[in-house]
Amino acid sequence: MLAFPRHGQHPSLKTSAEIVGEARRILRAQSTQRPSTPRDTHRHLFARNSIREDRSSRPSSTFSLHAQNFDVGDSRPSSGTRLSPLEHRTKIPVPCYDDKSTPKPPADPLDAKRPPVRTRARLLKATSLNRLPPLAPHADAFPRAPSQDRFHPEPAKKLPPAQAFVSGDHKEFSAASHVTAPRRSQSESRLSQSSVDSGLGSFEGRPGPRTDLCGSEKNNTSADSRRDTIEPLLQRLKAAAAGSSEASPENLCDLCVGLYDALAASGTLGAHRSKRRSSILRTLFRLIDLDSPPLHMRVSELCLALHVSGNNLLNICKLIFQISRSEANDVLFQNNSVLDSLLGLLLREDASVCGEALFYCAGTLKFLSGNASVVRHLLEKDCVSVARDFIQKLCAVDDAHVAIAGHILVQMTAALRNLADHPEARPLFVSRAVIAELCTVLRRHRQDRDVCTNVSRIYSKLSSYAECRLALAQTPDCYQLFLELLSKHRQKQDLVVRLLFTLGNLTAESDEARVRLFRCETSADILLRLYDCYQSREEVAEESPPPPPASVREAEDVLVKLVRVLANMCIHEEVGAALARNTTCVRLLMETLELRSVESSEALTVNAAAAINNLTFYHRESAALQRSQLAIARLMLKLMLSANMAATLEATRVYGNLSQSGDVRDFLMQNKVHRFAVALLDSKNPDVCFSACGVLTNLALDPPNRASLALEGAATKLTDCLRDLGAGDWQLSAQLCQALWNLSGGDGLGELLEARDSKLLLEILTSYLDEDKALKWTENGDYRRASWELEFCPVAQKLYHTWSVKYE
Repeated sequence: MLAFPRHGQHPSLKTSAEIVGEARRILRAQSTQRPSTPRDTHRHLFARNSIREDRSSRPSSTFSLHAQNFDVGDSRPSSGTRLSPLEHRTKIPVPCYDDKSTPKPPADPLDAKRPPVRTRARLLKATSLNRLPPLAPHADAFPRAPSQDRFHPEPAKKLPPAQAFVSGDHKEFSAASHVTAPRRSQSESRLSQSSVDSGLGSFEGRPGPRTDLCGSEKNNTSADSRRDTIEPLLQRLKAAAAGSSEASPENLCDLCVGLYDALAASGTLGAHRSKRRSSILRTLFRLIDLDSPPLHMRVSELCLALHVSGNNLLNICKLIFQISRSEANDVLFQNNSVLDSLLGLLLREDASVCGEALFYCAGTLKFLSGNASVVRHLLEKDCVSVARDFIQKLCAVDDAHVAIAGHILVQMTAALRNLADHPEARPLFVSRAVIAELCTVLRRHRQDRDVCTNVSRIYSKLSSYAECRLALAQTPDCYQLFLELLSKHRQKQDLVVRLLFTLGNLTAESDEARVRLFRCETSADILLRLYDCYQSREEVAEESPPPPPASVREAEDVLVKLVRVLANMCIHEEVGAALARNTTCVRLLMETLELRSVESSEALTVNAAAAINNLTFYHRESAALQRSQLAIARLMLKLMLSANMAATLEATRVYGNLSQSGDVRDFLMQNKVHRFAVALLDSKNPDVCFSACGVLTNLALDPPNRASLALEGAATKLTDCLRDLGAGDWQLSAQLCQALWNLSGGDGLGELLEARDSKLLLEILTSYLDEDKALKWTENGDYRRASWELEFCPVAQKLYHTWSVKYE
């Protein structure tokens, strides 16, 4: 540590307050640049260095879709167990009743009562609707039963939900909630009123204006009339798909928008709510063969709103994925319900049933999350909470489906990685507990390097912000988990470098983080083994060929982050003392400085010097450091002589600690280091002056050195620094006064200053020792007042008394 030695004595032990005060200057946390992730401009599902290079083991990113790929008989529920198909029957079976119980149709509809509802429902329920006849032009998908409206012209009574059915021209009743269409912008292309009117010209009972929900008059837009708006739109879509004059993509998009709005208004969106569902889907599937992304988006919106399932759901997710692969199509996702449907799929569907569809759904979200405009829409829909719930489901899948869950997690974590860049999303990672949930992902999929790498990228981004660091630090066992991943995947550089960057951020400002990391099982061994693994020694082997430049840079980036973690950990007294005694740690840091130069590896050499500086704070407790003091001093000389100010500053700090040794002081004087220290006083940088002043303070302990320092004008420059930088910085002022005291030999008789400079020194000391005046410079009252009282006043009073006696 830097000391304030008395003349003729070695540095004395300090009070705890003095040690803490010095530690604020000497032990310094290091910073470094966050690892950069190249932007995927081509929007690939997996990175080029992915472990999923075998395409046969993962879903394909390239495929072709046509109408023939879709199943027009989509009538299975959207989730759950697939039902076995029923045997097709060409005729509606008639139950065998006796003559008394069998209802007979009356000769005149007014002469007989209507057949019981339950009998009719039971009769029609027995009909197999699993297979459908081929689509006929302008025909519904479902075969019509013989019309009974001529017997019963009055409207059918509404059935209870348990007895609702779909068949022929009969009304459909559903207990499901009403589905409304999303709000669309005024600029959105949609079906004009004239287009709707032209399709309704031959229909009676055109829907009138809607009344408000609390109106007393009857709503003219009845369920019948609302449903009747669907049929003409559907017929026009069929005709356009067959090549009519409305076959342009723009017109087809308008028809799809109109059909969506009509279905939403009639409450028939969702699975199995419309008797025309299969007919609508069959028509929509025919439009897939047209090469128009806007049209494909409209078709996908309708299909998702109708809750297609099975193979159709997979193909629709593939279709949306294809659209999202082009950045030019991102605008198509901003004014419809597709994003809502995709997020709904994540919450509703099971990865063990339709994992591949969820895979392409997550891939789409990954691509779109790279667009800032789309991200705002996703955040409005609380996509961060959806992602959290979804990854919880994926982490809970059984072992038989863990592979597809891993494929999906690669896409989902990549989407979260993109969201972590957005300022409005970062607080949501904390409030929605996503940071802790990602640790669960790491535990469950610790073998999957792609998943772990994506999560490490999220943490490396978020850990640069205080609130995110706090949330991660409070996650149980995150330090042990990171160490295990570093050990397991130590060869995967992009994963290792990001985990180390995150640990460096956690330990930069938190003493608790430093000691928790160190107390993890075999933490020091894991970090030092990793250090040894990435310590590139090929540069010193003349016979071996040099490694590729990329691999050298990658290895160096790991070392920069790793050395930073070690330097930050050393700030904690327990950790620093333990690492200072670790021979391997000291050896590796010295080896780094031997192998690298400041010119070629600035960040690494500066961090290594900073780590050594923090270790030398505990050099009295370390035999390894005491044995290596002169060797370290020689290594620091290379940094001291460089033109890099950051490297010079770190070397000066190390000399400030090591120069308490007489052998090191002799080495410094022999190599003219004192001249560099005096010259650094001109920098007018408080940190640089503090470090240089520490070296001069210790060098002035030896009488032979004082004359050399006087010849360099050290006393005058120390006085100038005290005048220019001392006000309010009592640590620096105390160090400057102590250096002047040692230069004077402790008796004030040294001819160090001219009379003018001596008078200036006394005026400065008088001003700084005036409590009322001095505390006006104090911004942080408690700490700076303590520094003024404990550090500055004793040495300043002593210096003032000696100098004033000489110049009275």
